[in-house]
Parts: sequence; C-alpha cells; structure tokens
Amino acid sequence: MNGRIVPVLTVESADDAERACEAILAGGLASVEITFRTAAAPEAIRRAVKLDGLEVGAGTVLTSMQLDAAVEAGAAFAVAPSTSATMVRAAQSAGIEFIPGAATATEIDQARALGCRLVKLFPAALIGGPAFVRAVSPVFPDLRFVPTGGINLDNLAEYLRLPSVAACGGTWICEPALIRDGRFDEVERRAREASALTLT
Repeated sequence: MNGRIVPVLTVESADDAERACEAILAGGLASVEITFRTAAAPEAIRRAVKLDGLEVGAGTVLTSMQLDAAVEAGAAFAVAPSTSATMVRAAQSAGIEFIPGAATATEIDQARALGCRLVKLFPAALIGGPAFVRAVSPVFPDLRFVPTGGINLDNLAEYLRLPSVAACGGTWICEPALIRDGRFDEVERRAREASALTLT
C-alpha cells in the first residue's frame, strides 16, 4: 500500500467514487480502499485507478467473483475482513496483494501460515486497539498490521507510532453521509488533517 493512511470508501455510484478520490488526493493521501459493499465497486475502482498518484485497492473482498472483478478493474491490492485460505490462494494465483483480516492470535497465525505478511486487524477498536497491536507484535515479529475499525483522528497517531503498523484504514475520512451529501470539500479537509499526522 502507498501511504500509511488508507481511507475506506463505500459508494453508490462511480461518479461519487471519482469525486471522493480526487478529494483524497487533494488532501495529500495516496491510497484508497473501495469496498465491495455495493454493486458500484468495480466501476468505481476502474475510474479511480485512472487518477495519477492514487493507489487503489478493493475492500470487503469475500468471494472469488469479487476478487476477479477487482483484478479486472485494476485494483493494486485486495482486503478482506477475515482470513480464508481459499481467498488467499486465489489472490496469490492472480498475482494481487491480499490483506486478510484477523481478530485473534489464532487468526493472525493462520494468515501467516498462508504466506501473508501484512494482516488487517479488524475490528481494531473492539479487539483492544493499540494495546492489542502491542501485545501481538512481539509474537509475530515477521508480520505488519493494518488496523481498521473504530479508527479516527483522535486515536490515529497512537496506532501510527507503533513500528508494526504498516498503515491504518478508516471510514471517517469518507464517511458515507459525506458522500451522500456531496460534501467532498469535507472529505478533502479530513484527508489533509489525517495526512498532517504522518508528517509529525
């Protein structure tokens, strides 16, 4: 992933995705995860990958059909909320970086055994937040983590200070209500606010 903050974007239309991604870029961030929670995801990814300087990933990838659609649309990486051996192997065959999700040490170890070295911790806030990351990091020194779920500007810096955290994912930058209301100026402002934390 390109950058330590990955806005998680769910949209009902590719037009909204394009405008949101333009705002993310304008705010100084270089990555986005577009989720497969709506039918607009493939076209949204296709549009987003055309924006210079933005690395686009697919999120909530739970089926091989979604994975194929993400690859075909040009996604650079794919993310799941859970760890599925079938999905990890399918992604490896397709040649796309796959970031499985985990909420326990057992699930983290399962992802590791499948060859993953980057693991999403989800839902991060509910499983212990930064304290959980600090607890599991020494046990899995060859892994890096992408905490997602319950992350916002108030706790982002605490996560980013942890050496084992590769990046943080979050919906607060592209909050669905902002997208629905067309408040892309606020998306840009939140992106800029988050981006500033990585410079301190």
